[in-house]
Amino acid sequence: MRLLIQNGMIVTATDTFSADLLIEDGKIIQVERSSISSEEADEVIDAKGFPVFPGGIDPHVHMHLPTAAGYSSDDFYSGSLAALMGGTTTLIDFVTPYKGQPLLDALNERKKEAENSLTDYSFHVSPIEWRNSIPEEIKELKEKEGITSFKVYLAYKDTIGLNDEDLKKVMKAVADAGGMVTAHCELGDEIDALRKSFIQERKTLPEFHPLSRPSNLEAEAVKKAIEFASEAGCRFYVVHVSAKDSIKYIKEARQKGQTVFGETCPHYLLLNDSKYQGDFEKTAPFVLSPPLRKEEDEKALWAALAEENLQTVGTDHCPFMMKQKRVGVDNFTKIANGAGGVEHRLTLLYSYGVLQNKISMNQFVNMVSTAPAKIFGLYPRKGEIAVGSDAELVIWNPDKQKTISVKNHFMHCDQDIFEGFLTQGCPEYVVIHGQVAIRKGKRTGIPLKGTFLKRN
Repeated sequence: MRLLIQNGMIVTATDTFSADLLIEDGKIIQVERSSISSEEADEVIDAKGFPVFPGGIDPHVHMHLPTAAGYSSDDFYSGSLAALMGGTTTLIDFVTPYKGQPLLDALNERKKEAENSLTDYSFHVSPIEWRNSIPEEIKELKEKEGITSFKVYLAYKDTIGLNDEDLKKVMKAVADAGGMVTAHCELGDEIDALRKSFIQERKTLPEFHPLSRPSNLEAEAVKKAIEFASEAGCRFYVVHVSAKDSIKYIKEARQKGQTVFGETCPHYLLLNDSKYQGDFEKTAPFVLSPPLRKEEDEKALWAALAEENLQTVGTDHCPFMMKQKRVGVDNFTKIANGAGGVEHRLTLLYSYGVLQNKISMNQFVNMVSTAPAKIFGLYPRKGEIAVGSDAELVIWNPDKQKTISVKNHFMHCDQDIFEGFLTQGCPEYVVIHGQVAIRKGKRTGIPLKGTFLKRN
């Protein structure tokens, strides 16, 4: 089966040019700036000068995540469908073992949970405690399973967070294995004290969620974790950066030559803490961590993306039904923590970034696809348009407008934090594994089965 895409405007992280693409057996086999004959193909798509770019890679999602309020509402099937509809063709999720569980066993369990994914997928694995066997377990995961990134938490000390000494040990073990540490950076002890204090004072509403996790506790955690990574000689990636001051420490480390990357999310770029003012039903959907910040933080994050002091935009996709949010109706610390976004990432960044001249089209492609591929060991198989790369492509309609709504989204969730956002630009076609999965904005119905990706 050969697929030909004609007359497209190819957009990569570094270049923009007109070309035809020929695809066979799930791979790009020709990229020609002159026309390729339609006789070469079994199916032809006329891209009509539309932008064509590599499928999105979301480096931060939580599908089927177990919590005290039940599993997050998107499993790997519904979450990957939402991703595909939005132009994302690869997901990187997480493996969080229970105490004492070997990391490889936890990975194997998580892989089974992901078998119904429509997109390709990989994982960051979280050492949540220190055991003498951890260095060997990390090395085994990297060498045998292609796991190159390991997630640590400076918060959530009572469950999955690491104390400083164990964090240093994990970073050294990851560095020795040639991997990279990704980190949730908030000072957990200080946050736990604030949360406890608010509840004791009967300050239980969602408005106290951001006050219990102030931006300085994120920035200080970023600073500390970068220092620890430097001492360990470990490559380091800060997930979901939300605070203006966090950017400063990432930028300074990079200027010194340290290998540090930063990720932010659409909700930190487009929403702020005014969303926590109001009754429970209106504010609880926005309870996620780190919390939404100030308008000045939004502006700083956009500037950091434009200046490439932040490299990627993930979503931290972790939606919950409203009944799960209501578990914390009398205690904000019990509200199911997270929101959905995997479906909207590309269209929001295009509408409010590219079209408002905050980022270029090439930067857009880089932050949603190429940079995650390079950072997490998937490049040039993913994140690129070149001979030999996977045929995972988005043909983008730059003119189509729509309003985001729970009535038309594909996420399995009964609310949407981007409800009412007017967007311009969306996938016209999405090609995955060399097949047309989305045609003119609608699913084609071809059978899809994602595969687990070993990274390098």
